[in-house]
Amino acid sequence: MRYAIGIEYDGSGFRGWQSQRDDPSVQEALEQALSRVADHPVRVTCAGRTDMGVHASAQVAHFDSPAVRSGRQWVLGVNRHLPASVCLLWSREVSAEFHARFSAFERSYRYITLNRQVRPALRAGKVGWCRAPLDAALMDQAAQSLLGEHDFSAFRASGCRARHAVREVTRVSVQRAGQEVMMDISANGFLYHMVRNIMGALYQVGTAQQGPGWIGSVLAAGDRTGAGVTAKPDGLYFMGARYPDVFRLPLHTVGSEAAVE
Repeated sequence: MRYAIGIEYDGSGFRGWQSQRDDPSVQEALEQALSRVADHPVRVTCAGRTDMGVHASAQVAHFDSPAVRSGRQWVLGVNRHLPASVCLLWSREVSAEFHARFSAFERSYRYITLNRQVRPALRAGKVGWCRAPLDAALMDQAAQSLLGEHDFSAFRASGCRARHAVREVTRVSVQRAGQEVMMDISANGFLYHMVRNIMGALYQVGTAQQGPGWIGSVLAAGDRTGAGVTAKPDGLYFMGARYPDVFRLPLHTVGSEAAVE
């Protein structure tokens, strides 16, 4: 049988999602816990692999197992064996056609910036930080040039292994909530460091170093060296993936409703 699961994690203590030979990873922690409940080795595949220090509020993954467990049994059993920084939110049996990565038609990220003069203490490692005042309205205006299908080479890190840089951004917004400036962005796929590079460029607009039209110019030029700095991973969250309705997966994987089915 194939199971789909939703996972929440704090990426601060991991070298990223993907299993590493000598360093802790979210995938390794999850597979070890699942294997104990399934009574056999389990391998998981996720919707979007996150880098070192990046978090997730609604990661989606799948695994295959002959073990018959209810959603509640998987959730309660696996969470007993996970570190405090990782939590299984829900589990649901799905058809063999489901694939956490290839079945997803949209993925979403959020970048949270603490915008104040002093660095974060209570939320250190959980938010980005910009000391200079940010104009969220100008950043939002600039970000709209990213909508649609484009070559995102200007926001692609040098270590990216994707075959091409064409992606379609379906939604993007920047808004302020008190001392926080949040960028939400959704696309059919993302390149290595793409969101963090976009955020780094938007900082230049928000601090009036560049005008709102600059982001579109950078995008059109396709030159990574002209796009500014890469924002730190601390403020980046994988917010979820969307799938065809036939798979009956929750759009927002928060709470225990799906887990008790």
